[in-house]
Amino acid sequence: MNPIAPTQRKTAVVIGHGMVGHRFVEALRSRDEAGQWQVVILSEEKLPAYDRVGLSYYVGNWNPDELALPGNTYAGDDLVDLRLGQRGAAIDRAAKTVTSSTGEVIGYDALVMATGSYAFVPPVPGHDLPECFVYRTIEDLDGIRAAAEAAGPGAHGVVIGGGLLGLEAANALRLMGMTPHVIEYNDRLMPAQVDAGGGAILEKLVSDIGLNVHTGVGTAKIVSLEEDGPNQVTLHLSDESEIKASLVVFSAGIRPHDQLAKDAGIETGARGGILTDLGLRTSDPDIYAIGECAAVEGVCYGLVAPGYTTAEIVADRLLGGAGEFPGADMSTKLKLMGVDVASFGDAHATTEGALSVVLHDAAKGTYAKLVVSDDAETLLGGILVGDASAYSALRPLVGRPLPADPATLISPAGAELGADALPDDAQICSCNNVSKGSICGAIAEGACDIPAVKSCTNAGTSCGGCVPMIKKLLEQSGVTMSKALCEHFGQSRAELFDIVNVTGIRTFSELIAKHGKGTGCDICKPTVASILASTSSDHILEGEQAALQDTNDHFLANLQKNGTYSVVPRMPGGEVTAEQLIVIGEVAKEFGLYVKVTGGQRIDLFGARVEQLPLIWKRLVDAGMESGHAYGKSLRTVKSCVGSTWCRYGQQDSVGMAVLLEKRYRGLRSPHKIKLAVSGCARECAEARGKDVGVIATEHGWNLYVGGNGGLTPKHAVLLAGELDDETLIRYIDRYLMFYVRTADRLQRTAPWQEALEGGMDYLKAVVCDDSLGIAGDLEAAMDKHVEGYKDEWAAVLEDENKLSRFVSFVNAPDEADPTISFDDSGERKVPVLLGLPQVGAGVGSDTAAAGK
Repeated sequence: MNPIAPTQRKTAVVIGHGMVGHRFVEALRSRDEAGQWQVVILSEEKLPAYDRVGLSYYVGNWNPDELALPGNTYAGDDLVDLRLGQRGAAIDRAAKTVTSSTGEVIGYDALVMATGSYAFVPPVPGHDLPECFVYRTIEDLDGIRAAAEAAGPGAHGVVIGGGLLGLEAANALRLMGMTPHVIEYNDRLMPAQVDAGGGAILEKLVSDIGLNVHTGVGTAKIVSLEEDGPNQVTLHLSDESEIKASLVVFSAGIRPHDQLAKDAGIETGARGGILTDLGLRTSDPDIYAIGECAAVEGVCYGLVAPGYTTAEIVADRLLGGAGEFPGADMSTKLKLMGVDVASFGDAHATTEGALSVVLHDAAKGTYAKLVVSDDAETLLGGILVGDASAYSALRPLVGRPLPADPATLISPAGAELGADALPDDAQICSCNNVSKGSICGAIAEGACDIPAVKSCTNAGTSCGGCVPMIKKLLEQSGVTMSKALCEHFGQSRAELFDIVNVTGIRTFSELIAKHGKGTGCDICKPTVASILASTSSDHILEGEQAALQDTNDHFLANLQKNGTYSVVPRMPGGEVTAEQLIVIGEVAKEFGLYVKVTGGQRIDLFGARVEQLPLIWKRLVDAGMESGHAYGKSLRTVKSCVGSTWCRYGQQDSVGMAVLLEKRYRGLRSPHKIKLAVSGCARECAEARGKDVGVIATEHGWNLYVGGNGGLTPKHAVLLAGELDDETLIRYIDRYLMFYVRTADRLQRTAPWQEALEGGMDYLKAVVCDDSLGIAGDLEAAMDKHVEGYKDEWAAVLEDENKLSRFVSFVNAPDEADPTISFDDSGERKVPVLLGLPQVGAGVGSDTAAAGK
C-alpha cells in the first residue's frame, strides 16, 4: 500500500495514556500500513502507560519500569507524539481542537477519550485529612509508602472497601509491613463477585493470613489525633466501634472521568460515563470514548478486557471498519496472599431457571459453585474460592454444553477438565479475546513456551488468569515447559541453589545482576533469601538479606491477627527443665502473654508487642533457651514419646534420639517447613508417619519414614529404610534433608517433592541409601557445615544494636507502644481485641497454625 503524504494525514488526539489508551494507539499504528493517521497523546500522568492491573507488584521493588507496558514510549515511531504531564483541559467541538493543560491548542480529525476513571471517595467527614489516600496510580502508592514508613513496622492501616481493589490495597499495606484492616459495608467481601457462601470462606482465609476484616459496617467519620503525634487518626464505625490507624486508603469503587466531556457538551450516561453507541462513537460523531470512561449504550465496564475491546473497535473504525462492541466477559480472578478467588459468567444465578451446584468445604477452606441451565446441560457461570485451579478450564465453557456432570467438575475426586475438552473457538484469554485455536496455531508454528505464546497472540499479557490453560495447551502439544522460578529468573529454584553453592554469591543483588533481570519480586526475593540461609550461617537480618524477608522472618516471630507476635522457644524432643518452665511462667506473667502448649510439644506465648520481643527473648536466652523457628521455613519440631526410658512398651530411647535430631537440624532453612517425630515403638504415640521425617523404633534399631505431611492434603510417610543403627539413621536423614533442600521447588513440601521425582521412591532410595548419584559425601558435608555454623538467631540479635533497632512499633517514636493493641481478659482465656471487635479464640493455634501466618 502506498504511504500517505504528510499533508494528507489525519490527526487523532488521544486524551489519556492508561492501558486502554495505549492499546488503542498500538492497534491503530499496527493496522495503519499507509500511515493515514498521526497520533497525539495527552497524558496527565508523568509516566507512560503501565500495568495498572498489576499495581500491587510495584510494592516491594518500587521500580515503575517493572510495570511499564511494552512499547509505551513509541520510540522510533514518528507518527506518535506522546506528551507526558499534559492533560486535556478543554475541548472546542466547533473548531475541533483540544487545549492542553500547558495552553497548547491541538487540532484533531478524530478525538479519542481514554480518560479512564478515578477512585470514588465517599463524603465521610475527615476524608480529606492528610492521612487519607486512594489506591489508583503509582503516585498514590508512593504516597502510601511514605506514610507507612513514617508510621513504622506493624502500624495499623485501614482500607475502606472490601472489593477486588480493596483487597489488593490491603495486601499492599501488608507487604509494606503494616497491620491491615478492611472495612466493607456489605455483609461479605467482594460482594460483586462472590455470594454469601464464598464470602464466608474468603473472609476466613484472608483473616487467617493477616487481614483484619470488618464486614457489615460503614465509616461514620475519621478524626485526626494530633495529641498522639503525626499520622494518627481514629475511624468511628457505624456500629459505634473505633479503629485507630496511621493511614486510611479509600477503595470504595471507581467513577468514570467524564467531566471534560460534560464541559464540552457531550452527552453522558444517567449513572456517569461518556455515552456511546456500539461503535464507541459519542454524541459528537468525531469524538469516541474507550475504556472505563465510556458508557456503551449506558453501561460502563470497569475491567481491562472490555476496555481493550473498545480500543480495538475504535482503531478499526478510524481505518474504515464497522466493528461493534459485542458485550463483555466480566470474569475476575484474584490471588491474594496465596488465596484464590474466581468469578465468571452468571455467578449469582440471575438467569431465569438457573440451578446452582455447590461444594462448600469449610474444613479445607474451599468453596465452589457452578451455575447451570434449568436442564443442567449448559454452564452459565461459577464461583471458586480457596482453590481456583479449575477456573481456566471452566470459564471458556460458559454458554456451552457441559462435558460432564457439574458436581464432578468441582469435586476433588471428580472429573478433571483438560484442555482437550474445549472447542477451538473457546475463548482462553478474555482480556485480549484469544481463542484456543489461535493459541494452538501459534504453538504449531513454533511458539514453544509461554513468553513465545504471549508474543504471538497477546494471550496472558494482561491479568495472567489464562496462563495455567496456556500451559495445559503447551503440554498437550508435547512441549517441555520452562521451570523458571519467576519472570526475573529463568532458572528453577534448584538451579539457583546450585549457582549460589558453586559461585559463592552471597547477596540477592549480585545474583540477579549476574543471573537474572529486573529488581525481583515477592516470589524470588524470599526464595533467594532461603537459599542464602541454607548455604551459609550468615544471620538472616544481616545487611541486604534483611530486606528480602517476609513479615515473620523480619521480626523473628509469628505475626498474629491483632498485630502482636507469638514467641516459641525451642524445646528439643519436648524436653524442658523446671527452671526454664519457671522463667517462661515469669515472662508470661510480666508481659501479660497468653500461654498455650502446642501440638509440637512446645509452649507458645501469644500477645507480645514488637518492641517487647527483645526483652522477652533476653530472659529466655539467659535461661538457656533459643528460638524455636516457628516463624521460618525451616525445622520446626521433633516430636517424641517417652520411649524406652519410661514406657514399658518402648524399644529404643525415642526422647534421646529426638533431642539429638532437633539439635542437629535446628535452623536448617528449606523450601518449606519441616517437622520430624520419633516414636519408641510401633504403637506410634508420636505420630511419626505424619511428619516429613518419621523415625519409629524397632527391636533391632530404627525404621525411617519420609514424606509425611499434614495440611489440606495429608500424606502418610513412606518407608525409606528399616532396622537402622543410630549412625546410619542420621546419615540417611542428612542426605534426605539436604537433597530436598537442594532440589525442591519453592514452597514445595516433602510429600509432593518426592512424588514428583522421576522414578519416585525407588529413585529416592537409590540416591539416599545407595548413593547412586555419587553425591552422598557432599550432602553429608553440607549438613555438617550447617551444624557447625549454627548460632541461635535471637541470641545474635541481642548482641547487635543495629538488629535490635528494628524492633519498635513506631520508627519516629521508638519508646512508644502501639496504642491500638488491646486484649479481653474477661473470659476464661485471654483473647485479642481487634480495635473494639472481640474475637473469640483469636490468634490461638499450634505450630501448624502459626506456620500459616
